[in-house]
Amino acid sequence: MYLVDTNVISEARKGAKTNAGVKKFFQETDPDNLYLCVQTIGEIRRGLENIRHRGDLPQTRKLEKWLALLVTEYSDRILTFDAECAQVWGRLMSPHPEHQIDKQIAAIALIHDLTVVTRNVNDFRGTCVEIKNPFV
Repeated sequence: MYLVDTNVISEARKGAKTNAGVKKFFQETDPDNLYLCVQTIGEIRRGLENIRHRGDLPQTRKLEKWLALLVTEYSDRILTFDAECAQVWGRLMSPHPEHQIDKQIAAIALIHDLTVVTRNVNDFRGTCVEIKNPFV
């Protein structure tokens, strides 16, 4: 079972331009075994709002539709950051406080026994979370 990081789910929306490894990962994995976390939803929203502030309304509309689709498709597989995750996150942050959001994602993955699927392998090193990089 997998917790899909923002960079992987974003890559998957590129259609024909999607990285071959990412495409293969999604083709070979049962969708019921794929999870997102609230941090990913927030990161996508932040990117969308940055594009809106630049004035690219057509791209903003596309991303709004895609985000709404993701939230609907993953509705029962979007994991939250609760008190138990916060305890694990606090341990992961000490003594190395960098990559705060990635460590929140790692905490969620550890609590739910999920493998993080990400391109940013180095951001998760030292967290003891299982990692899969479909880009390689």
